[in-house]
Amino acid sequence: MHQKSTKAPAAQKLRVLVAKAGLDGHDRGVKIVARSLRDAGIEVIYLGIHNTPQDIVSSAVQEDVDAIGLSIHSAAHLTLFGEVIKLLKKNQAGRIAVFGGGIVPEEDVGTLKRMGVKKIFTPGTTLEEIVQFVRSIEVKRRPAQVIGQKSLSRSGLPTRVTDRARVERKKKVHRVKRAHEF
Repeated sequence: MHQKSTKAPAAQKLRVLVAKAGLDGHDRGVKIVARSLRDAGIEVIYLGIHNTPQDIVSSAVQEDVDAIGLSIHSAAHLTLFGEVIKLLKKNQAGRIAVFGGGIVPEEDVGTLKRMGVKKIFTPGTTLEEIVQFVRSIEVKRRPAQVIGQKSLSRSGLPTRVTDRARVERKKKVHRVKRAHEF
């Protein structure tokens, strides 16, 4: 006699993309945060430095992340966060939480929150505070869809990348690192 399993499905692991936006190259802090999140059991995708908002959103949608963490030290925080949030909405990915940290003047924190940034961490924030915040983010991935013979990922993108798309993304792909690689 065949018995059905009564086990509940395993909870999906929280997935976070961490990146440096713009021309800012100071990456020591973001790497420490990424490792702390990884050590806390969160899946981290580290995109590296010198990313455009388009790069960040494209990677976030493709990786089907639950959150994007941006590190900013360049004084372009209003522009870069604003563009990331605008592009997420444009790509029907407004469910992805955005948070950040770095050198952000206190008077700009409220503006960023009104734009849709969930949290800004300024110098002096402990790693535990960041981990606790990220753990509070709800996993909201889209379920996989099947359309004809083509299977779509949870993000709605085709699971197989065409050769042309692979060539177009070649430069970007080598920069995406999983947390265990840095």
